[in-house]
Amino acid sequence: MPSKIQNVLQRCSTLWFVVYAASAAFMTYFCMYAFRKTFAVGSFTELDGWQYAVDFKTALILSQVLGYALSKFIGIKVVSEMTPGKRAFAILALVMASELALVLFAVLPGQWKLLSLFLNGLPLGMIWGLVFSFLEGRRVSEVLGAGLSISFIVSSGVVKTVGQWLMLQFNISEYWMPALTGMLFTLPLFISVFLLAQIPPPNQLDIQARNLRPPMTSADRWRFFHKYMPGLVLLILAYVLLTGIRDFSDNFAAEIWASLGFGDTPGIFSKAALLTSFIILGLISLVMLVKDNLTALMTNHGLIVLGIITIGLSTLLYQARWLAGDVWMTMLTTGIYLAYVPFNCLLFDRLLSAVNDKANAGFLIYLADAMGYAGTVGILLFKHFLNPELSWLHFLQQSAYLISIVGTLLMFGSAYFFYRRLGPRTLQVPATQNAG
Repeated sequence: MPSKIQNVLQRCSTLWFVVYAASAAFMTYFCMYAFRKTFAVGSFTELDGWQYAVDFKTALILSQVLGYALSKFIGIKVVSEMTPGKRAFAILALVMASELALVLFAVLPGQWKLLSLFLNGLPLGMIWGLVFSFLEGRRVSEVLGAGLSISFIVSSGVVKTVGQWLMLQFNISEYWMPALTGMLFTLPLFISVFLLAQIPPPNQLDIQARNLRPPMTSADRWRFFHKYMPGLVLLILAYVLLTGIRDFSDNFAAEIWASLGFGDTPGIFSKAALLTSFIILGLISLVMLVKDNLTALMTNHGLIVLGIITIGLSTLLYQARWLAGDVWMTMLTTGIYLAYVPFNCLLFDRLLSAVNDKANAGFLIYLADAMGYAGTVGILLFKHFLNPELSWLHFLQQSAYLISIVGTLLMFGSAYFFYRRLGPRTLQVPATQNAG
């Protein structure tokens, strides 16, 4: 039986529905980041008995990323099959499990801390798909997805600022700082998830425009992948590159900003994130105005290519000394997220609307994410074992050029495949009548 809030949301204007749904999703994922990313502010340079080739902080990041990557593989099944009524409870249970792991991170001795961060990342990898499941398959999914995506741009900077503030102002140790930051965000998380759970399912007009998004079986997932395999493989390879540079620049943001002369400026994380967020939100929300699903799919490809080119061009301008360090990092971050954000909701949502096939965005997002985070692990291992003398800053710059060239080629290949595969059929069947 619908709650009072759901009844109001079903009757209210589109504008107020968007404000409510985007805000609830934004705050839920924003709060989750306090349990995941805050530890990256710590330096973790000293640990008695640590004598391995990989420094301790990198080992910690690898441990969390391994747990997060494994979670993405698990999420291919769990998120794509989960029914709507179980999503809210699942979000809260998973995030609270991650907070318990952060407490273990503070109290466990020495190398056992690696296990605690693995356990911290393991539940968190499924949160994105569960949250976006409340938003997909709607005529306003672009603006809702953009609002949700802004959360991991803003929150990454804000929670790092909070963590650094706790250490500088209250002399909190870098080992207790992640758990205490999570505790500060626990009550807002519960409130946000309650509000998120009140969002009603897509209405008939949404279904007509974007198709039904039912839970998928294993057979459904294999059938869909084989049917569109060439285009999906190209997209996933591009996403692997983007996930790698996005996670690298995020996890080692403190070191990169310090090398640029901003090591003692906690607010720099939030400032850069906020500037990036406004640009991304404006550009991505405009895709909602594109009604034809194939055109919107190609537009998303174009936005991703624009972001990829910005990554390389901004780096070239910085190395030519035409940009200051903080301006370069802001432009680089904008390019990364302009290319990265569409993969997490908008691109796959429009792809499913265009193909009119039995599937949901959770499956495609987690298929890409699983490969993406596996790529992140590979990049970190490559940096430390094959090129250990290269600084974080120079590694980021070299990665930017590689991604600009290879990523652009992959996205053009994907656009060609899906346009050839979907073009004639999409032009013959109007999107508003392409119901499942």
